[in-house]
Amino acid sequence: MRFILGITGGIGSGKSAATQWFESQGIRVVDADIVAREVVERGQPALKSIQDTFGDWVLLEDGNLNRRALREHIFQSPEARQTLEKITHPAIRQSIIQQLQNAQSPYVILVSPLLFETNQHELVHHTLLIDTDEHIQLQRASQRDGQNAAEIRKIIETQMPRAQKQQLANDIVLNDGLLEHLHKQLKPLHLSYLQHAEQFF
Repeated sequence: MRFILGITGGIGSGKSAATQWFESQGIRVVDADIVAREVVERGQPALKSIQDTFGDWVLLEDGNLNRRALREHIFQSPEARQTLEKITHPAIRQSIIQQLQNAQSPYVILVSPLLFETNQHELVHHTLLIDTDEHIQLQRASQRDGQNAAEIRKIIETQMPRAQKQQLANDIVLNDGLLEHLHKQLKPLHLSYLQHAEQFF
């Protein structure tokens, strides 16, 4: 059994910058966002369930999921969001568990924007919040994703409030946007996680 660290943070908080640093230290990262895309790829059972539940409009002509159309649909309907989550969340969870078990590194990281919201924190031993203020979130996410401020605010509103995440997380790193500041905070945490990991063998 390996020590599993859960990393979370709102959209544009800098989770990717943090996990890239951990990867540079030889730590394997399982990304819940990537897993969420994998489980709805063409040929996957979850995609067939989505099509059966919502209708053929959820597919593009090439048979892949029409992510934009589905995203717009569930933003307008909380019931549709819940229905979709009932299909995707078990498949995502199963794939995450498998990848965490297969990981080969001193400890392993699960990074997920919805770590607490989807109870994925139950899969980890310790949690780290990459925290930043909303102004930086909006700026960073709009530059990266090409979405406007209103769309990003909608995403922020669907995520757990920042203050609640701060209460739940074991460790918090404040990311002001400067990589050197971020890395400086991550180094001592990494050393402490290595110590935790030694107790798991």
